[in-house]
Formats: sequence, C-alpha cells, structure tokens
Amino acid sequence: MAERGLEPSPAAVAALPPEVRAQLAELELELSEGDITQKGYEKKRSKLLSPYSPQTQETDSTGQKDRNQTPAPTPTQTSAPSKYHRTRSGGARDERYRSDIHTEAVQAALAKHKEQKMALPMPTKRRSTFVQSPADACTPPDTSSASEDEGSLRRQAALSAALQQSLQNAESWINRSVQGSSTSSSASSTLSHGEVKGTSGSLADVFANTRIENVSAPPDVTATTSSSSSLRPVNIDLPPSGIVKGMHKGSNRSSLMDTADGVPVSSRVSTKIQQLLSTLKRPKRPPLKEFFVDDSEEIVEVPQPDPNQPKPEGRQMMPVKGEPLGVICNWPPALESALQRWGSTQAKCPCLTGLDMSGKPVYTLTYGKLWSRSLKLAYTLLNKLGTKNEPVLKPGDRVALVYPNNDPVMFMVAFYGCLLAEVIPVPIEVPLTRKDAGGQQIGFLLGSCGIALALTSEICLKGLPKTQNGEIVQFKGWPRLKWVVTDSKYLSKPPKDWQPHISPAGTEPAYIEYKTSKEGSVMGVTVSRLAMLSHCQALSQACNYSEGEAVVNVLDFKKDAGLWHGMFANVMNKMHTISVPYSVMKTCPLSWVQRVHAHKAKVALVKCRDLHWAMMAHRDQRDVSLSSLRMLIVTDGANPWSVSSCDAFLSLFQSHGLKPEAICPCATSAEAMTVAIRRPGVPGAPLPGRAILSMNGLSYGVIRVNTEDKNSALTVQDVGHVMPGGMMCIVKPDGPPQLCKTDEIGEICVSSRTGGMTYFGLAGVTKNTFEVIPVASSGSPVGDVPFIRSGLLGFVGPGSLVFVVGKMDGLLMVSGRRHNADDIVATGLAVESIKTVYRGRHTGLLAVPQTCQARPYLRTFPLSVPSARNPLPPDLRVAHVLTSFRIAVFSVSVFYDERIVVVAEQRPDASEEDSFQWMSRVLQAIDSIHQVGVYCLALVPANTLPKTPLGGIHISQTKQLFLEGSLHPCNILMCPHTCVTNLPKPRQKQPGVGPASVMVGNLVAGKRIAQAAGRDLGQIEENDLVRKHQFLAEILQWRAQATPDHVLFMLLNAKGTTVCTASCLQLHKRAERIASVLGDKGHLNAGDNVVLLYPPGIELIAAFYGCLYAGCVPVTVRPPHAQNLTATLPTVRMIVDVSKAACILTTQTLMRLLKSREAAAAVDVKTWPTIIDTDDLPRKRLPQLYKPPTPEMLAYLDFSVSTTGMLTGVKMSHSAVNALCRAIKLQCELYSSRQIAICLDPYCGLGFALWCLCSVYSGHQSVLIPPLELENNLFLWLATVNQYKIRDTFCSYSVMELCTKGLGNQVEVLKTRGINLSCIRTCVVVAEERPRITLQQSFSKLFKDIGLSPRAVSTTFGSRVNVAICLQGTSGPDPTTVYVDLKSLRHDRVRLVERGAPQSLLLSESGKILPGVKVVIVNPETKGPVGDSHLGEIWVNSPHTASGYYTIYDSETLQADHFNTRLSFGDAAQTLWARTGYLGFVRRTELTAATGERHDALYVVGALDETLELRGLRYHPIDIETSVSRVHRSIAECAVFTWTNLLVVVVELCGSEQEALDLVPLVTNVVLEEHYLIVGVVVVVDPGVIPINSRGEKQRMHLRDSFLADQLDPIYVAYNM
Repeated sequence: MAERGLEPSPAAVAALPPEVRAQLAELELELSEGDITQKGYEKKRSKLLSPYSPQTQETDSTGQKDRNQTPAPTPTQTSAPSKYHRTRSGGARDERYRSDIHTEAVQAALAKHKEQKMALPMPTKRRSTFVQSPADACTPPDTSSASEDEGSLRRQAALSAALQQSLQNAESWINRSVQGSSTSSSASSTLSHGEVKGTSGSLADVFANTRIENVSAPPDVTATTSSSSSLRPVNIDLPPSGIVKGMHKGSNRSSLMDTADGVPVSSRVSTKIQQLLSTLKRPKRPPLKEFFVDDSEEIVEVPQPDPNQPKPEGRQMMPVKGEPLGVICNWPPALESALQRWGSTQAKCPCLTGLDMSGKPVYTLTYGKLWSRSLKLAYTLLNKLGTKNEPVLKPGDRVALVYPNNDPVMFMVAFYGCLLAEVIPVPIEVPLTRKDAGGQQIGFLLGSCGIALALTSEICLKGLPKTQNGEIVQFKGWPRLKWVVTDSKYLSKPPKDWQPHISPAGTEPAYIEYKTSKEGSVMGVTVSRLAMLSHCQALSQACNYSEGEAVVNVLDFKKDAGLWHGMFANVMNKMHTISVPYSVMKTCPLSWVQRVHAHKAKVALVKCRDLHWAMMAHRDQRDVSLSSLRMLIVTDGANPWSVSSCDAFLSLFQSHGLKPEAICPCATSAEAMTVAIRRPGVPGAPLPGRAILSMNGLSYGVIRVNTEDKNSALTVQDVGHVMPGGMMCIVKPDGPPQLCKTDEIGEICVSSRTGGMTYFGLAGVTKNTFEVIPVASSGSPVGDVPFIRSGLLGFVGPGSLVFVVGKMDGLLMVSGRRHNADDIVATGLAVESIKTVYRGRHTGLLAVPQTCQARPYLRTFPLSVPSARNPLPPDLRVAHVLTSFRIAVFSVSVFYDERIVVVAEQRPDASEEDSFQWMSRVLQAIDSIHQVGVYCLALVPANTLPKTPLGGIHISQTKQLFLEGSLHPCNILMCPHTCVTNLPKPRQKQPGVGPASVMVGNLVAGKRIAQAAGRDLGQIEENDLVRKHQFLAEILQWRAQATPDHVLFMLLNAKGTTVCTASCLQLHKRAERIASVLGDKGHLNAGDNVVLLYPPGIELIAAFYGCLYAGCVPVTVRPPHAQNLTATLPTVRMIVDVSKAACILTTQTLMRLLKSREAAAAVDVKTWPTIIDTDDLPRKRLPQLYKPPTPEMLAYLDFSVSTTGMLTGVKMSHSAVNALCRAIKLQCELYSSRQIAICLDPYCGLGFALWCLCSVYSGHQSVLIPPLELENNLFLWLATVNQYKIRDTFCSYSVMELCTKGLGNQVEVLKTRGINLSCIRTCVVVAEERPRITLQQSFSKLFKDIGLSPRAVSTTFGSRVNVAICLQGTSGPDPTTVYVDLKSLRHDRVRLVERGAPQSLLLSESGKILPGVKVVIVNPETKGPVGDSHLGEIWVNSPHTASGYYTIYDSETLQADHFNTRLSFGDAAQTLWARTGYLGFVRRTELTAATGERHDALYVVGALDETLELRGLRYHPIDIETSVSRVHRSIAECAVFTWTNLLVVVVELCGSEQEALDLVPLVTNVVLEEHYLIVGVVVVVDPGVIPINSRGEKQRMHLRDSFLADQLDPIYVAYNM
C-alpha cells in the first residue's frame, strides 16, 4: 500500500471489528506463504479497511489527496501489459524477418547449436500403433532435465543496452531507410518478462542442458514389451517388490495449519456462552456474486513491461486523403445500365472468355449474349418460379449462387440476372461432401440470410452429392434449398414489352460477399449498389482502364479482387476478361502468361503463387512476350514471399518485355474492398523506395529502422496510394479507435463510398467495423466521418504511400508481443522440410491458408528447383516437380495467455527419427528467430487436414479438431515448460512463527477446537446377554448353545442361488474341527500366526474361528490369481514371511497352486510353512477350547497394501474386536432378526469385520456376495437385495462403479425383472478415502427409477490405525456437503465457497462418527489442535483402535508415534490418540444429532502419503485425475504420480489407438488450466493397465514402479519439454 505508509496503527487495528481483524490476519498469512500476490493483497486489504476506522482514513487522507491529483491516465497508459489477457486475440503485429534472407536466417540460427544429435527424450510409440516406421528406444530425462520449477526451463535473461535515438516522425526514418542509412535506432530484442533474448537463451541451450548424466539414470521406459494380458488385474493388492515395511512411509509433513489455530478454549467460559462464541466465529462463506470475478491478477505472474522496449515517439497522424474521384459526364447511373448500354450498342464485343482444362479458349461470352441471357434469367426468376399471386422470389430476396471455379460464364450470367431482377446474389463455393470444412458455417450464413433458392448450372447440379433416391443431400447446417438450373435452355424468353427496373444506384444492397473470420464463423458483407458503382469508378480511375482492354484474371471470380476487376470493372469499361481457373493452373501453370501473350492483354490479376508457377514452368515455353502488360496487379501481399515473388518474376521475364513499373501490388479486404493500389508507373521513373524495419520494434507495434543483424530485419514495399475519393487513417488495433502516431503500427481504416455496408444480420459487429469514428489521444472524436476497419495492419509512409505489414486475423499475441502465423510457417518450411513435411497428393499443390491482403516482403529466391536450403512459399502450387508444404499455425488460449500451435502434414515415407529431428530443429529455429516458444508441434498423416475450397488448410477447422481431440496426429511434441512463463511463483513456506501467525493467534482465542465424538458407549444400556462375554469365540459358543439353528451366513453364487449356509451350530462345529487339525497336523502353540488363504466364503469364516478356538492368531490373505501368479503370488509370500506364519490353512485347489511349477517361477515354493487343506476334516474336536488370559491379547492381524504401495499389518486385540462389533451394532441397529447383504472383499479393514465378525457378535444374518461373481452377473447384487428385501447393504466403490457402468443402459431390463430397491434403508460404501460424490450421485440417479432413495447411499471412513471411524448408520441427520476452494486446499487451508464458484470442490461428510470414537483435527507438525473448519490431520481415540503395527522388528518407537500420541497443548486429560495419516476438517453444522446437540461433520480430504508436493503446494491426485478424466470421451481411467519432480499422467485409452496422441495436449491443457501445473510425461496405455485394489483404489506407486521398470507396454509416451 502507498506503499505501506498508510499502515493503520495497532490501536486502529484493535478498534476494528473482530471479523475484519480475522480477515486481515488471513490476508497476512496468504501473503507470507505466497498464496496471493502483493498487488492482490493490497487490493483486498484496502477494500477491507475503507469502511472502518476514521483514524485510518485521516492517516490516509494526505496520500489520497496526492493520488487524486494524479492526472487521469491516457488511453495509451490504460492499455498496459496487465491487459494482455483481455485484448483482442487477433489484433496486433509480430516480429518479422527480412524475407530475402529468411532461409539463411534459419540456417544461421540452427548453426549456433551443435550439429550433434540432441539428447531430447523422444516420444515412445508402440510399434503396432503406427506402421510408418519403428520408434527407437530412448532414455527419459533425469532431474537435471526437468525441474518442476518453471524457472529452470525459462530462457536465461541477459540485459543488453540499446542505442536510443529520437525520431520525430515517419519521414525521417523512412527516408533514411530508403537512402540506406544505418544510423537509426533499434530497440533491444526482449521477452515480455524482461528477459532479453541472447545466444544463451535459445531453446537449443535448454535442450543441450537436458543431456542425460551417468548419475543414477532412471531405467529405460521406452522399449516395447509384450504384455501377457491387457485385462485389469481385478482385486489385487500389489506392494512394491522387494520392499517390506511394517508402517506408513514417512512423509515430509509440512505446515498444514494456521500456526496458532490451536489455542485452547478458556475453561472459565460457560458452555452456553462458548456455544454462542463458536456460532459467531463460524466461518462465513463469501457472498454469492451475480458473476464470479476472475481472480487471474492474484494468481498469474503478470509479465512486467520491458523498460527497454521501443515506444512510439512520433506525432499523432492525421487522416490521409486520396485523389478526388473524377467527374465523367457519361458515367452510367448504375452497373446494370452499363451492361444495358454495351449489350444494346456493342453486342458483338467480347466480354468474358473461359478456358478448357488444357488452357485453351473454349467459349467467349459477348456483351449481347450476357445482356440477353441475364434478361431471360431475371424474367424467369420473377415470373416463372411460382404463381402470379404467390411468386417464389420478389425484389430484395436473397439467393445463393453455386457455380464451380471453372465456369465463369454461367456465374456472370447468373450474377447480372440477379441484379436485373433486383434480388441479392450470395456467391458461395460448391459443396463437395456433406461434411465440408466450414460448410456448416456457410449454412449458417444461408439460413441467416433467409435463402431458400440456389442457382446453379446443369453440370454442377449433376456433380452434387446425392442420396440413394437421387435427391441432393441435406448439407450439414444448411437450410432446405430449392435448386434452379440457369442454363439457357431452361430459361423463358421475356415478352417484348417486359423490361427490368433499373434505378440509379442507391444504398440498397446489391450483393453479399461471404467472409470467414479467424474463429471460423462466416459473415456476409453487404455491398450496396452505390458502393459497387463507386468502387468500379475508383478502380477505373486508379488503374486507368479504357474500353476494349484485355484483362487476364487468375483469381477467384466469385469474390474479392477477382470479382471487382473481372466481373464489375470490365463491364463498366467494356473490357474483355480472360478467366484462368485454378484447375487449369494445376495442369498448365504457364497458361496465364500464354493468355497475356495471345490476347496482348494490358492487365493481369494474379497471386504470388501464379508468379512462381510461371517461373517454374518457364523452360517449357520461352517465346512469350509480356510487353503488352501495363499493370500486373499482385493481390496477395500478406505472406512472407510477396516481394521476392515480384522481384524474381521481374528478373526472369524482363527479357520477355515485362516492364518494372508494371508490377502493382494492392491491398484489399472484404469489408473495405480495395484499400490501396500502386498506380502504373511512368517508364524510366525510379521505383518507390523500400523500408528496412526492425522486427523487434514491429513486435511491439512500433516502426524502427533496423540496425541489428540481418536476421531480424524486415523489408517492406508500398502498396501504392489511397483509392480515389477515399480517406485513410491508422488506429490502434485494441481498445477504442485511437489514432496512432506516425511511427506506430495500427489497423488501417478507410472512409469512402466504395466499401461494404454491413455484416448481414449482425448489427452489433457492424457498428464496431463499419461505423468507426477515430478519436484523438485525449479521447475526443476526430471529425464525424465514419471509417471502416479493413482488418489490415500497416502505416502510412512518406509521400502518403501505404505500407501493409500484416492482417488482424493472422496475428498471434503471446505475452504481449505479436507474432505472425505466416512467418512461423516460413520458418518451419526453411528447416529441411522436404524430408518430413507433406507437400500435397496431386501434382498441383494443396496449400496453407489462402491469403488475400497485400503485405509485400522482399525475399530473393534463386531460380532453381526448391531444396532444403531454398524452400518455396507454402501458398505456391507448381505442377510436376513442386507440391505444397502443408503447415497450419494458430494460437490457443491456455492459462491466461495465447500459446502457439504448429500442425504439419507428415510425408508417408518419413521415419520417426527424421520427423522428431525436424520437429526439434523447428523449435530451435522459431525460438531463435522469433524469440517465442512453440507450445505444441504436431505432425498428422498426409492429406488429412481440412481444406478450403481452393485447397488451402482450413485453419479454424484445424484448430477446432485440435481442441476437441479429433486431429489424430501421428507425432506430437509439447513444450509447456518453455512457453508457460506466467505460472505463479512457487509457494515459499515460512519457517517458524511469523507476525501473521501471531495475529491469527490473537484473533482466534476462544475459537472452538475442531473435535467431534460419537455417542458415549458407557451411557448406552444393552439388554443383550452378549455383554457378559468378552471374547468373540465365547459369543459363538454361546450362540451355538442358545440358538443352534439360527442361520448366520448365506453364500450366493453368480446365479443368485445359495451355495452354502452356516447356522450357529454348524459354524461352531466346523471351527472345532479346524482347531483340532491345527493342533494335530500343524503342531501349533497358542499365539502362533496362521495365514488363511481362502476365496471369499464361509470356509474363511470357519477357519478364522477355528484359529481363535486353537489360540492361534489368524491372518487373512487374498489368494493368488491363477492366471496372474507372477504379479499376485509375491504379495502372498511377502505377507507369509512378514507375519512369520507357522502354518497356512487353505483349500486343496489353492494348495496345489502354491506348489505348482508356475508358482515356482514366481517364488521359492520349497520354503512355504506347513500347508494344511481344510476340505476333508476329521470329525474330531478339541478337548478344551482356548480362552485368552486377558482381552488385550492379540485376536488377529490385519494386513493391507495401501494406495502408496506400502504393506502394513496392524494388531487387533480381543477387546478392540469386541468394541468394534459393538459400535457397528449400535450404529446400524443390528439384531438377530435383521438381514444385511455384503458385497465386499473379506480380507482386511471394515470389509473383513462385516464379513466375519459382526454377524457372530450381533446375531443378524449376512447374505454374502463375492464381488468377483458380479463380473459374471451384473444383476446379482441388486437382484439379491430385491429378493430378500434387504434394508441395509454394504459394498465397495469398485462394486458400485461396476453396476453404474455395466447397468447404465439396463434400467428397463431391471424393471422387467421386477427388481425394486425401495426396501433399501442404507447402502453403505466401505472406503478408506475421500467420498467419491460423483460416483455416488450417478448411482443414486441411475437407480432412482427402480425405487432407490437418494438418501440411502452413504460412505464409511476408516484407516489402518482404526478400521471404522465413521459409518452413516440408521439414525441421525443425512450426510452434509460443502464446497471448498481448491486453491486454498493446495495451501493446506479450508475456505468454504458457494456452489458454482470457480475452482470449487464438492466434499461430502464421511458418515457419522461411531459410538465411542473421538476425533480431533491436529496440525501434524506442531501436534496442536486446530480450529473449526481448518485443515489438519485426523487423529482418533476409540476402544477399537488397533494396538500397533505388526513389524518384523516390532519397533516400539513406530508404534508410539502412530498409536500413542498426545497433543502438544490444549488437552488437560492427556488423551492418547492414533494418527490416521489422513487430512480433513471438522465443521459444526446446523443439524441436530441424536444427543440433541449440534452435529459435528467430519470431512475427509485425502491421505497424506498420497499427496504430491509440487511448487511448494500440496495436491491430491484424485483432483488432478478428475480433471483429466473428463477432457476426452476415450479416457477410461487415469492416474498421476511424480517422477524426478515431474508430474506423470497415465491415461487408459478405450477408443481407437489413432486417438492416443490427441490426448497429450488435452491432458496438458486441463492440468495447466485447473491446477497450475505443467505435466512432464503423458503415458497412454490400454484399458485395465492401472492397478486397482479390492476397495477400488488406484495403486499409484505400483503403477509408478511398473512405468519405471518398463512393464506397461504403453501405446504412446510423450515427454513434455
């Protein structure tokens, strides 16, 4: 703040309301931890303090006064770099290079880097995916190549001093540049972040630094291996091989809390007062705004303006006027009048000649024929299409003109017929297929124009795509059209007394010309009859047209200059046009030169490509003369080869009579029509001068004479003067139309009667384009004459010459600097592209985007066949030898800035190595020459990019395919580390207690501590006799005597039939036999550990109680998978070894499997302990059942593999088992008459307790459904619930997901089967993770139609130290939900927000806390309690907490740390707590608990061990995975982990393999946008590769190990640079 001088005094702070002080303290903490920028902090703080404290206001008054006296910023000042992210994406200029040395510049840039092969991590493809060529294996980078701090990959900044020279106006530097002056100024070439581009800052240096060192390089993960099975290993717990640990991996626990949030509550405050205080202190949600404000300024590292960047210094320009429009006495009042005159008086004069496919004249249309046919068509349109009372067309209606590019005669007749009929023609391209690129947008234009009629020729109509019935197909997005054939034989001759109505030209519309915007939308530019006539007059005056002249037109005659010169001006001046269509040029590229020679043409209308084609085919015919040409109008100067094309053509054809002064470049646009054109020169007069400009200056929109090395210079030539009768000004491309200074680049605006009138039907856009009033720097309008924005960027030089340097649509604005797509295309083509980039399928070329505006460039090409060192422009099309390089360049908006994407077509014979090397060198060249990084470089198969009608690349369609993941590249290279320089600074955690924490401590004194508890077990009375038994074995014996025939368990198979049941007596007797066998065969003693290896079923339960009867300690273990022994058997072996088991109880089938040859390949089968099968047991019972001496004795061991790959076993005592069963019984109201269904794995955690323990304790009947059976019968679980009318059922997330995905479209089948779920009271998901709300909601909504109550579905929460902490149960309030801010969670804080807020995360309560359980939220570093709604580690105290970890060494220190921990302060009772290792928070709700008090909800955020520490922030993998899963329909599953500080994302592809590379940019984009992280590696694998354990949890660490050991068999591995 100004700047900290306005700090309120401590007394003033003390006088503030408590909530304001709390918010101030929170702000201080956010600033100290880097959670908010200084600017955001000051902004929020001043907003907080403004309404309060008069002292503060008085203190601030002086500074406020000073600030108020600061003059208002000018518009120039307001367009500061902070607005970079809000400016028009297309509106500016980029750095350009001098065209005649561009190839040399690229080679020079690449020569700076060593020619040796770069140590880049080459992407890895599966060999079967793309058959073009095999991919070589390559070692991924180590830490030296990929630091997670984005700063390590930024270019090194090096400040360079620049010569400053004051320039007063444009004349001084333009004249000096013409004279070859080398003393003018140049600005330093800098990046937007103040980083100056030097040699050391090039991309290649970054690459050079990524070379792999010999220091512990990671294993090769790129070699291809064959996978034994692509199926997901279902229900497999996989710890890391060779690693055995008995406890959680030690995590670097960072500060999770506001330091002083654990201030103990004052004991002197009464309960009611404390409750009131807690209510007042309860965190208030931010108010729900009508619109959420984008807080990018507080997140993004805003690039600071470079102090050395050039700034405009000239005076403000004034509008420039063209010569006055001449007054001609016999000028016709309308274009139709001119046609009538020539058609009546000069009927035999030729008007238009069309050529056949060989380039020979095939038909000449005379003025008489044109007039008579147009009359017939006009009469037919108005009188013969409908009835007299209901005509189909009436004057003012709009019709589509659909004619091919090789039929100018039919088009001309149709166009003038429409004008005579006073209907408005809309010329469009012929649709070739139903899904033409951009066809839908054309259809939108037709629909918005209300077009129902299309005129075409008979030949064209036959060529249109048809349905099977012979009808023309309905093109996508098009309105229904009636097609009218305009061939003469179908037209009616008008009566002699019928004459068309030809009125003097006015502002009524004459025709509509379509224009495609940068975004791909098609707009119709409406041209009035007056503008059409005035434009013809201006062109005739500027080009000095005269009657009878021959004009050769190579352009598209349906739009732009081809229409204006070849269809309008020729009729106005009775000239003869020879039209050379594109199809003829492909087969005979010299045809237009031959036509000029044959017809002695005075004027030719061409593009640069036509000049090059003629040069390439020149050897075929040398006896041509161009001496008749007085004007060679070059209409497409807006690419980097315009000037070089002109110069090369002149040098070759000057010997054939071509005069230097005949070359006339012009600038045009659809809105302003002809903007400027160079007049034909006087023979012998000097040619206009050219300006050599600094690319660096141009990138900032400033004109400076270049004095740097030639690689950074741009030579431009003029496009002549303003059109006659017109006026021109240059305005700033962004913001209000403020006039530019004389040395500033801006958008060219023209004011005349010759421009367009409106965008049809788009009033708002029309006003911003066609009705622009320029303003001065003060903001006052300059005159009242409206101007038209041309979409061209340029400036007005000395002598009022107009210079065009780019187009609004072709510019890419990156970090405040402007770059041109055509320039980047040129750089890519100069990098040995012949080997790699596809150049077209035909002998004729298919090119990059068609360009129509003039921006001449000087680049001299030697007249030779193109080579790697001499590439040709992308827009050139030469027969036989040359075909086109197809490269598209566009920008996409990612993370508050534009990012450059380059897409090229790859030659079919290009190898992977060649392609990758070319891509790498392109990145180097663009970085060196343009000083900008390429975000994504993709190669697609040849001839697959969408095309425009004349064969160019449809840029907007290509961009759309890229963004939606439908481009299907065959190679891709992403460089987010290089490009993304606006990431927030990494969070710096403050050591110790800072002033912010002290302030928070003062404010939260008296705040309620975050703790919660279930009902008190001691106060609950039970009448059940089971209370007198302390041990589960005793309870089973008691039940066998009291209710011997009561069935406790029912086991179902996949068909839903009961396979096995167990009554109390049957279970007791079978347990006795097993206990007897343990003594006889196993020779076991009390306390020995016994591994139980059984499939889910009653046999497992009997073996468990048999062990208890024998005094042994059971250890339940999941049996190995017979088809996947190598992956599953080592886990079994590890548990057997770690638990020091003396014996294994199992079935005969599994015993044979353990000793099989296949098992011997995975483990040492000779060292198994004693294996006993329990299939055939002797009828023998133990003389005496074992009774433990104390309840604290060990009852069983619970082993589980965590999601981080850690195998942990916990010890459960008899007293803990008893307390656990009692808590579940009370929470779920389980009694002997109740029946529950369990579809869980019974090997660990709460699943084991529900399967094996609870029924014996509570006496209820459990219907057991093994989850594996659901794979054979998806209906099994729900059908069982319906059949037995189960009220309470338990499942896992994997079961719920299986039903949701598998039965999603089978709800009607469920109804027909009579399945009704209205009986369900509670459907509980057993989990040890954050509740998956999306899955639960999908499940509830899906089965709502068959009676499932949305309130029924809930979740549990448990951990290794305590398997059951929360369980919803049958009573109490429904689970509550809250929305929290994701950004705050990453900073280890909780901030509640409203639904719909950006970056919000929905969290659900994890069920109700069980009876006897107490929970407190603790700062894991200070071990002090935290306040309500603050994040911390969940600690638990309950009688059923595990006794400790069972480890090989039985380390008591580990046990004490996790199971017997005390709070550092605030707990007078010195309670012993167990640390769950999970982050969460407690929040007091408005609901009432069963005790009558307010309900405390526990929200689980995630496991500490799983979190990823990146950029100083804490990320939960599930949040990133959720974002990734929704970006593409073909992503079945995904998982993330870190590797050498890189974020690795593994995605399972469920679509075709050609979609694999589409996922790479989508995944990178979404993680960057939503989580501010750069993805280092993207791995695309087959479905089922990501390992998931029995609880449905991803085992990310095992996936990481498999990735590093090269065991994934990936489809594709992309290393983002």
